[in-house]
Amino acid sequence: MTDQPAVADTHDVIRVRGAREHNLRDVSLDLPKRRLTVFTGVSGSGKSSLVFATIAAESQRMINETYSSFVQGFMPSLARPDVDVLEGLTTAIVVDQSRMGADPRSTVGTATDAYAMLRILFSRIGTPYVGSPQAFSFNVASVSGAGAVTYSKGGQTTKERRSFSVVGGMCPRCEGRGSVQDFDLTALYDASKSLDDGPFLVPGYTMDGWFGRIFKGSGFFDTSKPIARYTKKELHDLLWREPTKIKVEGINLTYEGLILKIKRSILSKDLDAMQPHVRAFVERAVTFSTCPECDGTRLTALARSAKVGGLDIAAASAMQITDLAEWVRGLDEPSVAPLLASLRGTLESFVAVGLGYLSLDRPAGTLSGGEAQRTKMIRHLGSALTDVTYVFDEPTVGLHPHDVQRMNELLIALRDKGNTVLVVEHKPETIAVADHVVDLGPGAGSAGGEVCFEGTVDELRRSDTVTGRHLGDRARVKETVRERTGVLEIRGASTHNLHDVDVDLPLGVLCVLTGVAGSGKSSLVHGSVAGRDGVVLVDQAPIKGSRRSNPATYTGLLEPVRKAFAKANGVKPALFSANSEGACPACNGAGVVYTDLAIMASVATTCEVCGGKRYDASVLEYRLGGRDISEVLAMSVAQARAFFAEGEARTPAAETVLTRLEDVGLGYLTIGQPLTTLSGGERQRLKLATHLGDKGGVIVLDEPTSGLHLADVENLLALLDRLVDAGRSLLVIEHHQAVMAHADWLVDLGPGAGHDGGRVVFEGTPAQLVAVRSTVTGEHLAAYVGA
Repeated sequence: MTDQPAVADTHDVIRVRGAREHNLRDVSLDLPKRRLTVFTGVSGSGKSSLVFATIAAESQRMINETYSSFVQGFMPSLARPDVDVLEGLTTAIVVDQSRMGADPRSTVGTATDAYAMLRILFSRIGTPYVGSPQAFSFNVASVSGAGAVTYSKGGQTTKERRSFSVVGGMCPRCEGRGSVQDFDLTALYDASKSLDDGPFLVPGYTMDGWFGRIFKGSGFFDTSKPIARYTKKELHDLLWREPTKIKVEGINLTYEGLILKIKRSILSKDLDAMQPHVRAFVERAVTFSTCPECDGTRLTALARSAKVGGLDIAAASAMQITDLAEWVRGLDEPSVAPLLASLRGTLESFVAVGLGYLSLDRPAGTLSGGEAQRTKMIRHLGSALTDVTYVFDEPTVGLHPHDVQRMNELLIALRDKGNTVLVVEHKPETIAVADHVVDLGPGAGSAGGEVCFEGTVDELRRSDTVTGRHLGDRARVKETVRERTGVLEIRGASTHNLHDVDVDLPLGVLCVLTGVAGSGKSSLVHGSVAGRDGVVLVDQAPIKGSRRSNPATYTGLLEPVRKAFAKANGVKPALFSANSEGACPACNGAGVVYTDLAIMASVATTCEVCGGKRYDASVLEYRLGGRDISEVLAMSVAQARAFFAEGEARTPAAETVLTRLEDVGLGYLTIGQPLTTLSGGERQRLKLATHLGDKGGVIVLDEPTSGLHLADVENLLALLDRLVDAGRSLLVIEHHQAVMAHADWLVDLGPGAGHDGGRVVFEGTPAQLVAVRSTVTGEHLAAYVGA
């Protein structure tokens, strides 16, 4: 009689039945456990909806439910995904590309706990001894106090004198930020005017409203005296006075100095999140300079006085991680041996994921999406956990072909430890190492959401799916290249790791910047190109907006659409805005009603009054071309372009915007879809579409192929050609060999990353680079084009 396998060993698949999240159409499939499964398909085909919004979301929701309701109250609440059956789930760990927090005090070291280990190391063996680990923390301020404490014990009331002190590492001048703000007072107010004349130049700070009444009613100033004639005390009260309780017209209010108010209400926000006119004011009025007291290290002199192996903690944090790992390996101190071993492991993990060129004091907000994703990977590489589901979102983004092989090895290593690895990916090099491939499609948006293929990579190649047909695509090097019309001169560029780079970037052509991750491409662009007149930077940073924002509002498309509806029906345009007069009164134009269930996920239910259409019923009676406004917003870009191109609904202004959206490969997006649901690549292409109407100028693109299917890369190359032919200059940071081969001019940075990079190692045409193969990029490009 043969041995029957144990029942527990039969659960070797994750069963998905009837998944309908977003655009998925009743998807059912079995995913093998402890294997590397890659999900492919065109952008918008439903890969993320299946992997992240269904499988990973349900796993995390079920884990959260194992905690007490008290703990759940502090965790993000998740709603159950729209799926009939999910069985065989294991704990899911999501490693996505969401940017790390842009908090000025968040660094690579604090985000990965490497700095916490350094702090313990210095507090234990640093000489001289300065205090506990918090004495080296730039998030902890030094405080001390003393006073009488009264307490009751056994019926007796006792009074005692107590004192306390906390030694923190935060530099008191810059509060642990490393930079200080200086205000240009001439940009804050007109000194020749009095408070009665309205002297303030800060956006939104007028003397008409409560703001002005507080300043006038405070009693600290003669309101008719020009600010230029204020005494020292009056000027201090105007600018720096701490919050003070005052009474104005019988109402209790708080007065605070102008600069303190600006710091609290404006400067506490991320610069990118500000409205354009507010950002312009900040850039005009506030200068950020390195803190003179801590020299940008964020730490007190006391924290910097303790040394280990000849280095203080600030110098150790500023070292490139490859050098820091070498330094830690040289430390031999038995009393902290386990700590040193753990720190060594973390630093070696940085090197393993190709981030050895970073330093621990690098602000987390400056990392690219790919770097942020690989930084999050670090804590999982040495993990003893097995039978975990790891979910990756395009882990090769931002990686040079030279580094993709290393990333593949890491994914295989995670699988070989007994984990299930699910990867959403477009690069053929990563698809090639998969044990199992799931291809979604056939199209994008409403034309996608179905499983077109399941099986091995070889079977995918032979299949007649879009991915299968394009898996072997290879671009050819252009035989003839365009002539430059001028140059953008860069002289002595030294941002981050650049070594006094002098380079002429050609104008009027497609110029591609290449080089391994960390070689200095972004430093060159952000430090020496962005900010110049006529230069437009189109990156993948999130588009700031609420869940009411959508492609129609972001691109300005809604404006001509509302006017066309208003003209056809003889009413005012404001009626056709769901954020204005036309909004459904029950849900205020949101389309859904949110019900807060405390510790459980707040439930979004479709508004019963408008049925999710967001508009008041009376507005939906107005039609244009036989459609109401909600039906138009439910169209895809391609459908809307055809709708506004002819007949009664013909609106040239709307058609122009929609054509641009289609040109950048977003024809499948619904024009009323919330911006919060877009991927990084979709956001970048949406921004690019808004700049297509600009005349001339230099457009800088940061990895435009990220999130693009192999089939869409051809369309992107055609779009780049059209832009150059229309008189624009394109500067593209890119790792995709198809874009490199298609370039008119290549600038290759390197030869390595961090302090091993930062130099121009090649300038010329792609054909020249393939011929000489003088750099890592040249080797990979030559192999790609089959030279």
